[in-house]
Amino acid sequence: MAEATAPVLPETMQAIGFAAPGGPDVLAVEQTDRPTLKSDDVLIKVAYAGVNRPDCIQRAGHYPAPPGASPILGLEVAGEVVAVGSDVPAEMLGARVAALTPGGGYAEYCTAPWQHCLPVPDGMDLKAAAALPETLFTVWHNVFERGMAKDGETLLVHGGTSGIGTMAIMLAKAFDIEVIVTCGDEAKCEAARKVGADLAINYREQDFVEAIKEHTGGKGVNVVLDMVSGDYVPRNLQCLAEDGRHVTIAVLGGAKAELFIPMVMMRRLTLTGSTLRPRSDAFKAALADEIAANAWPLFTSGELAPIMDETFPLAEAAAAHARMEAGEHIGKIVLEVGGD
Repeated sequence: MAEATAPVLPETMQAIGFAAPGGPDVLAVEQTDRPTLKSDDVLIKVAYAGVNRPDCIQRAGHYPAPPGASPILGLEVAGEVVAVGSDVPAEMLGARVAALTPGGGYAEYCTAPWQHCLPVPDGMDLKAAAALPETLFTVWHNVFERGMAKDGETLLVHGGTSGIGTMAIMLAKAFDIEVIVTCGDEAKCEAARKVGADLAINYREQDFVEAIKEHTGGKGVNVVLDMVSGDYVPRNLQCLAEDGRHVTIAVLGGAKAELFIPMVMMRRLTLTGSTLRPRSDAFKAALADEIAANAWPLFTSGELAPIMDETFPLAEAAAAHARMEAGEHIGKIVLEVGGD
């Protein structure tokens, strides 16, 4: 490791842990060992860590960390690289980065494979950078790779004001894709429109299937990004145009769906989905390269910026989780660890 020129690092650090699964109140600050580096890892002194729905699911006991990953919560961070593994380019030391992590983000120090890092230029806010990797990797892979969305098409996103939803709106609009979203109240619909949604449907007051048929003149949408699953799936399929693609990334509304398969056949629909965290390091590295070439410059240039909700100190991670689970947030919730 290139620790000779690196700063002297403490052996222990503060991190958020929980003794047993449960509600947000099980989260507490703990003193734990600083993580050790693998040969292709960087050690990041965390400035900010993003909060994501999978963190809440893991805390509740339903989404265990993959084998070999840190049991500490946190799938994205931004900060300074303070140590590098033996197979990491030496110039990474001292770099400001945003990283997709396999876990461990809710801590003063976090490791990540160096190829899962994106450079943060001096003019870019580290807080904003920390709010990007998880949603950016997820949306890029599922909307543009699995969903094969392209300019001139129409995308339907459920949960339009979530971190995923706001990212999907921004990225799709940047590539000339029309965006329709669903939200739970008019305030969120208005927030989604401000982000760039062409149509925001309050699903509590309108049947989104009928609203989409009316908006598209009966044609339907080309891609659905689905975080609900359950009984939304057959309704989503009714919204799809011929040769439409349905991409599931979460099952917040239930793990099972009943489908009318002849409609899938007649309209030549594609049903797919993915989970990001269990994918191989090599897959994530290739995805990072594609994002670095196609999407990251939109953020480093300032053309796009993540929609930010509240920022909480690391010690108040429980309050951050409570806010996410209340469903009132618009955009990304972030933990301040070391700050800028």
